[in-house]
Amino acid sequence: MNAENLIALLIAAPLLGAAVLLVGGRRLDGVGHWIGTLLSTTSFVFGVILFADLLGKNPEHRTLMQHLYTWVPVAGFQADVTFRLDQLSMTFVLLITGVGSLIHLYSVGYMEHDERRRRFFGYLNLFLAAMLLLVLADNYLLLYVGWEGVGLASYLLIGFWQHKPSAATAAKKAFIVNRVGDMGLSIAIMLMFATFGTFAFGPVFAHATGASEGKLTAIGLMLLLAACGKSAQVPLQSWLGDAMEGPTPVSALIHAATMVTAGVYLIVRSGAIFNAAPDAQLVVTVVGAVTLLFGAIVGCAKDDIKKALAGSTMSQIGYMILAAGLGPIGYVFAIMHLVTHGFFKAGLFLGAGSVMHGMNDEVDMRKYGGLRTYMPVTFITFGLGYLAIIGFPGLSGFFSKDKIIEAAFAKGGTEGWILGTCALVGAAITAFYMTRVMLMTFFGEKRWQPDEHGHEPHPHESPKVMTIPMIVLAVGSVFAGGFFSIGDRFLHWLEPITGHSEGNSPLSAAAVTGATMVCLIIGVGIAYLQYGRRPVPAVAPRGSLLTRAARRDLLQDDFNHVVLVRGGEHLTRSLVYVDHTLVDGVVNGTAAGFGGLSGRLRKLQNGYARSYAVSMFGGAALLVAATLLMRAV
Repeated sequence: MNAENLIALLIAAPLLGAAVLLVGGRRLDGVGHWIGTLLSTTSFVFGVILFADLLGKNPEHRTLMQHLYTWVPVAGFQADVTFRLDQLSMTFVLLITGVGSLIHLYSVGYMEHDERRRRFFGYLNLFLAAMLLLVLADNYLLLYVGWEGVGLASYLLIGFWQHKPSAATAAKKAFIVNRVGDMGLSIAIMLMFATFGTFAFGPVFAHATGASEGKLTAIGLMLLLAACGKSAQVPLQSWLGDAMEGPTPVSALIHAATMVTAGVYLIVRSGAIFNAAPDAQLVVTVVGAVTLLFGAIVGCAKDDIKKALAGSTMSQIGYMILAAGLGPIGYVFAIMHLVTHGFFKAGLFLGAGSVMHGMNDEVDMRKYGGLRTYMPVTFITFGLGYLAIIGFPGLSGFFSKDKIIEAAFAKGGTEGWILGTCALVGAAITAFYMTRVMLMTFFGEKRWQPDEHGHEPHPHESPKVMTIPMIVLAVGSVFAGGFFSIGDRFLHWLEPITGHSEGNSPLSAAAVTGATMVCLIIGVGIAYLQYGRRPVPAVAPRGSLLTRAARRDLLQDDFNHVVLVRGGEHLTRSLVYVDHTLVDGVVNGTAAGFGGLSGRLRKLQNGYARSYAVSMFGGAALLVAATLLMRAV
């Protein structure tokens, strides 16, 4: 069998799992979780086989195509179901299926007592299949199918515990906010077809340099809007924190291997468009820089461990978007950080789930403390993920995030200094809020109390089916970044697809690393002084104005409510008023005028012959008079 024929099987395996588990009924309840995990792992095995095949080819021949059928065979509008496997999509395939399979295995233990576990694994398989379709599509229309499939799967999983009003609301919020971004992608596809006569990657990218900059800017901005929705970037970031209402494995899958990584993929895959539209590229960097600071500040004020990590994801994806906006200077490092982030963020979320598993599903870090002695495996794996994300020397984040900071400065000029400084400040804040999470969760005195039913938590280590995926992810958190950096192997792997430019940095790599280490030490130090040397109060103090705003997600929901919800209400009322007074007034007024005229004319038709005779006599008299008058003149 040719390697190309395996590409469709990457998607078919989890898609088959979703179909079997969601249609098979309760007879599969006892084995459904293993079926879902097996088919996810099968997809990963196919991915490894294809990866080995690509490694055996010359870099310029590492693009495999598989055409299944013509989807829409219309004259002038050709839509094919064709898959493209190259270095970029292969990277995502391994991340999605590898980390996704570990999350499936973890979920076997985490969801053990859930009556709807079979359905949960069906949704997980559907999530993987949709994300794989998204990254393997060879045209934007097929990518859009996967894009919407990811949105559907996230809605089903975030609201999986729909008996909780908060979960149902969070799912609806994520779905609605993402629809705004999806409009951007649909408009971008329409603009592509109007400009290039196609939406297939090859022709679009080949002709991008010959199109007008205005059209390319419009397409780029619409693609960015789509990326903001899926990747929770400003201004479409409000859904991400609420999405923590779903089961913790869902949070890990969304934040590490699917969903939020889709926006980064879309921008990097569309690099030819953004390279020819510098204004759109500038907006991408601004969005990334703003979001990396926005998410980091929000993460500093959250006591809910999952929401603190959600703010962290928003910030780290901001780094990736910033790097993607730098063009060839940053494309490779955006994807490199995306992969390393996939390891340590999945590990952090699974670690948070392990803590919750041992603490009766408690999420408030103020009710933790001292858990390192009760949960040693969770502590070590979570701690390694913590060190990786803050950029501790030698761990994955050190190699990937520092490269983004270097690339930001390499942009050159005032723009480079601004972006680089934002990235450095973000690194300091990251060190602060992640150290805060570590100290409040695993160090200090125990702070848990009996719940309203008098049940006191008895923290304990999670079963092996949960800890083994955490250990594997911890290994990736430690070694992946260094492995990618040896001989610049990750750069050389992606360069044929993304291109690469060194830029013109005013600072040496050593200077940037030194500045990053200073920021790390400052962030860790402040967190230690505040949370390591002082008792953690049971109730959060009032705090500064910024702290109070950060607890409310920097008022993002308040802004949306005032500007969008109330603004929409006022707009609707205005339109109703215009409809009632102007539109209905014209229609009803016209009808009333004709009705009144008809009423008056009706009086002339009274049925009396003498009235008609008088009218005829009067009309004849007027005619005679008019005739005589005209002759006289």
